[in-house]
Amino acid sequence: MTAKLGILALAMINVASIVSARNLPVMAEYGWAMLLLFALSVLVFLVPISMAAAELGTAWPREGGVYAWVKQAFGGRAGFLAVWCDYAENIAWFPTVLSFIAASLAYAIDPRLANDNVFLVSVMLTFFWGTTLASLGGVRASSAIGSIGTVAGSILPAVLVVVLGAAYLAQGNPSQIPFSAGALVPDLAWGNLAFLGGIILLFTGMEMAGFHARETRDPGRVVPRAILLAVVITVAFSVLGSLFMAFVLPQQEISLVSGTMELFSSVLAKLSLEWLLAPLALIVALGGVAHLAPWILGPAKGVAAVAKEGLAPARFARVNRHDVPVPLLVVQGVGGSIFALLFLFVPSVSTSYWMLSAVTAQIIIVMYALMFASVIQLRYTEPDTPRPYRIPGGLPGVWLVGGIGLVGCVFSFVLGFVPPSQLKTGDTAVYVLLLALAVVVLSLPPFVQAFLTRRAESSPGVETLA
Repeated sequence: MTAKLGILALAMINVASIVSARNLPVMAEYGWAMLLLFALSVLVFLVPISMAAAELGTAWPREGGVYAWVKQAFGGRAGFLAVWCDYAENIAWFPTVLSFIAASLAYAIDPRLANDNVFLVSVMLTFFWGTTLASLGGVRASSAIGSIGTVAGSILPAVLVVVLGAAYLAQGNPSQIPFSAGALVPDLAWGNLAFLGGIILLFTGMEMAGFHARETRDPGRVVPRAILLAVVITVAFSVLGSLFMAFVLPQQEISLVSGTMELFSSVLAKLSLEWLLAPLALIVALGGVAHLAPWILGPAKGVAAVAKEGLAPARFARVNRHDVPVPLLVVQGVGGSIFALLFLFVPSVSTSYWMLSAVTAQIIIVMYALMFASVIQLRYTEPDTPRPYRIPGGLPGVWLVGGIGLVGCVFSFVLGFVPPSQLKTGDTAVYVLLLALAVVVLSLPPFVQAFLTRRAESSPGVETLA
């Protein structure tokens, strides 16, 4: 008999997919004001997505996944758009993870290399294509690598940020953000709120528990409790990690790419433990590679499954003997490499990192918006489907939760196009145009496929992409 996941095991699946020290510098930029911004993001995004995932995952546990949920609500084409967004956002997301890996590796060699664009891009492309080639061996190879990365690439650095930050303050060193009541109030200038849109990236993955609902003995009890536990752990890590980074590093010196290693370097120097920096940097870098591996294969296999149903181009369904969709990995590799080259053309490493993060957030927001709309729609189209966990309050309750989530998605999407005042982004019109172009290019294929399919249905002589 297959072992069933309990509350703690399911919660840790969520925590492993979300918690990462890589994103802490984004909120550290705000100092004490991050507390109010965290509370707002939890209210308008994290809690709604958790409740929606719990209802959808327990009502359709055998169908698990955003694709199946959106397909159930709006049909196959909408489901394809949802799963494609999950795949496409990774193309822009991979370079942000790779830049973190490259910057961490730089601290094992020479910290000055963390701001050398050529070094960063060379390391990024080497590890990206090396990991892609390793993924051709199938899910067993990537999951074996990923099991190491869960701890070394995500959880360990996040824990160390808090531990070393606390050690820094315990030595009597002053905080870079002295506390005051006024410091808790964020500057609501438009440019200062730009990073708030990026907070979505801190909490993406909370729907993972819904994917595994069928692997629990009692979904109605286990899934919502596991999500609640994961929310508490994730928020605690995010808040404490961001705060301690802000305590140690001056705001103007926080790099979005190497901020975590900067903290390690500063604190280890204060503790006279500089010799630990190089081995720690190497562990974090290799852990980052291991954390990356499962994401290279996972979303691609999702799109391949849709292609097998005839809802995506047939060539996407082609796999090798290890059941790996090679064409999708090639497309992903080429696209990710092109985005990685942004680091060569944008002078500031942090600006390059942020622009890629903004594109990633814009694409994934589309998927989450479809998910919120689905939980509302299915209350009308399939009201009698048993829901072991049901968003409380009947139709008003599901409209409240789904509506807040949709408003949060729209708000974050708009903020994603606002150049953050903390970074040098150059001409605003060019910045917005580049982001809009990236979002359109990445999200366009499902619409092209739908257009070609309709055209083929009305004109039998015209073929769709195959």
